[in-house]
Amino acid sequence: MIARAAPPTRRENSAPRQLQGARSAKLDRRMVVIAIGGNATYPPNIKGTAEEQFKIIGETCEQLIPFIERGLKLVLTHGNGPVIGNILERMAATAPRLQAMPMDVCVAHSQGGIGYMIQNSLANALVRHGIRKEVACVITQVEVAATDPAFGHPSKPIGRFETAEAAARLRRETGWDYVEDSGRGYRRVVPSPQPREIVEIDTIRALLEADVIPIAVGGGGIPVVRRPDGRWRGVAAVIDKDLATAVLAARLGAATLIILTGIDRVALDFDKPTRRFLDRLTRDEAEALLAAGQFPDGSMGPKIEAAIRYLDEVGGRVAITSLDHALDALDGKAGTSIVP
Repeated sequence: MIARAAPPTRRENSAPRQLQGARSAKLDRRMVVIAIGGNATYPPNIKGTAEEQFKIIGETCEQLIPFIERGLKLVLTHGNGPVIGNILERMAATAPRLQAMPMDVCVAHSQGGIGYMIQNSLANALVRHGIRKEVACVITQVEVAATDPAFGHPSKPIGRFETAEAAARLRRETGWDYVEDSGRGYRRVVPSPQPREIVEIDTIRALLEADVIPIAVGGGGIPVVRRPDGRWRGVAAVIDKDLATAVLAARLGAATLIILTGIDRVALDFDKPTRRFLDRLTRDEAEALLAAGQFPDGSMGPKIEAAIRYLDEVGGRVAITSLDHALDALDGKAGTSIVP
């Protein structure tokens, strides 16, 4: 029997609609924040070697070059689901011999590793295209609330997909929580508190002002809480990268947020014969469909939530699409646009 963590309701686990301080940011029409999905860095069908990841990330970065050639201010974020899961599994396997690291440090490890691969690959792509521009990965901390109810309800899937039998065995051996994820198998779940603030936001702004492409809030950022004396303390959790990206885009005042995923457009009745793809949604339509259960928590739900939060702050535009259609989505010719 697999232990199933009861996820918090949206009401319990939702951040305030207004993100403190974001309204002061001027909307920058030239700034585009792109959240790179897992398939663009670590698809489920690879072994996970560095060579495979560099090849896939290199192909991803090639498709980002047209954004830079247009003179846009590009900001990149990325997920870490498979990688953070692998890091935690390695620690469990070597626990008798090596001291385990806390989860916030593991998130930092994944953030640095994936960020380096994107930084290196994009820099090389820029050289190939004769573009003189620097790329910098910011090891980013993201503030969460110590009282967030998510700490009592693990719900964020990480790591590899397992069979029911393997998940049951791992549950017995490690005490980890596993849930069935989107009909593709079982994955470990960990707490996923709501992102509140980006600790290194001024550093990211400084990089943009210096015409550097920042890679930030990798894997949703390293979750930290503020102590009463103002110091930061890491906590055991993984923040959803789309929600963290929404906070980042709002804080920067980016006019466009592009969320990359494995499908070209958002769909209604996704696994049903009545499936219908959507080209455009208003913010209120998206919220109503989310409340109606059209967008599951383990897949499209967080992306729609992220879009709503971002739109509530800066009134820009969100595009949800696949990497292959990202540039057309920027021009409104592909993907699903979500507008105020």
